[in-house]
Amino acid sequence: MSIKLYGYWRSTASYRVRIALNLKGVEYDYVPVHLVNNGGEQHKESYTRINPSHLVPTLVDEDEDIILNQSLSIIEYLDERYDSDYQLIPEHTTERARVRALAQDIACDIQPLGNLRVLNALKGSFDADQEAVVKWAAKWIRLGFDGIEKRLQTQAGKYCFDFDVTMADICLVPQVYNARRFNVDMSAYPLISKIADNCNALEAFSRATPENQIDAN
Repeated sequence: MSIKLYGYWRSTASYRVRIALNLKGVEYDYVPVHLVNNGGEQHKESYTRINPSHLVPTLVDEDEDIILNQSLSIIEYLDERYDSDYQLIPEHTTERARVRALAQDIACDIQPLGNLRVLNALKGSFDADQEAVVKWAAKWIRLGFDGIEKRLQTQAGKYCFDFDVTMADICLVPQVYNARRFNVDMSAYPLISKIADNCNALEAFSRATPENQIDAN
């Protein structure tokens, strides 16, 4: 198969790309990279050759002889290369910018502060216990969701932008998964919760959930 996705079942960024692949109807081989076992398989020489950043996901398109990291770039690549019923980035200039802005609110401002290597650094370098780490992650999710919930009041329909699934929804759903994992009270975010539920009713989203991956444990 020409498309390979190297990822980790609970990686938020990998989760985004799985959703995008499913929405675009792209068949792919999933190659698990366990971020914890054996000191972290992302540090192995074989993986470092394709992603020297030691992060997931990495998409390998053998037909195009291309290796891509960064989930948002991968999603845009898939959207431009493959036709499907779902156009993840709108054609209209303003709408395209709005979708990218909301996606980046999540992928650039919220998620990195709950990344595994950040949480490990809190434990290893600053003596934080697990309770403190959970509070840290939850704090930044709540701060980000506070702004997103207000923004959605002026633009949301069934999904983040009216009735079309976009890259914004692809980013939102995994972050909601993380929020619940870190005990964020989602009753404070009714619009975010409604949109996540609507998305998760779609097969492309449900098949991408962490628990449905072959490396889930």
